[in-house]
Amino acid sequence: MSTWNFMDASSKETLLDLIRREADGMFALVADDRAWNGPTASGAWTAANVVGHLVDTTETYFRSFDAAAGKGEAPELVPLTEMATHVDKGARQFEGVSRAELVERCRTALAKELAIFEGLSADDWMGLTVPHKYMGPLPAAFYPVFALVDYTLHSWDIREGLGRPHALAADSADMLVPLCNILWANTVARTPAAEPLEVGIAITSGAHAGGTRMTLGADGLQQEPGSFDGVETIIEFDPASFVLTAYGRTNAGTVKGDPAVAAEFLGSFFRI
Repeated sequence: MSTWNFMDASSKETLLDLIRREADGMFALVADDRAWNGPTASGAWTAANVVGHLVDTTETYFRSFDAAAGKGEAPELVPLTEMATHVDKGARQFEGVSRAELVERCRTALAKELAIFEGLSADDWMGLTVPHKYMGPLPAAFYPVFALVDYTLHSWDIREGLGRPHALAADSADMLVPLCNILWANTVARTPAAEPLEVGIAITSGAHAGGTRMTLGADGLQQEPGSFDGVETIIEFDPASFVLTAYGRTNAGTVKGDPAVAAEFLGSFFRI
């Protein structure tokens, strides 16, 4: 299991291999003229905007790692609720830059970040604190898994814009499952007006197959892996549908119990 849990240093090589593969796939996609200027599932972005976003985000990571090493100031902290506005501005600053130049800049940034990730020791993986622009101080391990999110989800966005039949790779989706639980815990938009809302989230396959009892109340989202005893509404996901739902790409899941309770729970998070 540790190989598929990004918070365990044993996952490092698996995670970095996945980033390389997903990035190669995305660079192949944006070589298509139709994709470069065409729509994607990332809001109003084209694939060119997606690549601009990756450049902006990755180069910001360099400032974060420099700050962690005492070599400069951390990026100014921005509330997670305002992330969408800021990343849109960051992506669009490159409009008008040629495809060749922007893709090469993205490839260069990817190579540099992979070298940083490769250089993290087992102790650094969760022990080195690196300031994140939107989430504040985080263990270094979060940065490579965020890179996997960027290349995996945005490749999905580009393929969706092209109208091609497509799906997420099982291993990439598996690696992202634990992150999606953390994402939900940090993106609660509203809590029930009366009694806490309780559902079971069941991952039906893959490395993280199993269940988590989710309780949404005044104290936010509480998560307890294990038994669903007493839980009346359960939502089942395969890994890919869980990732795509958590990141707002689709509405998925199989509900056992009260569909209204499931809908209320799934509608309680803001999307980033």
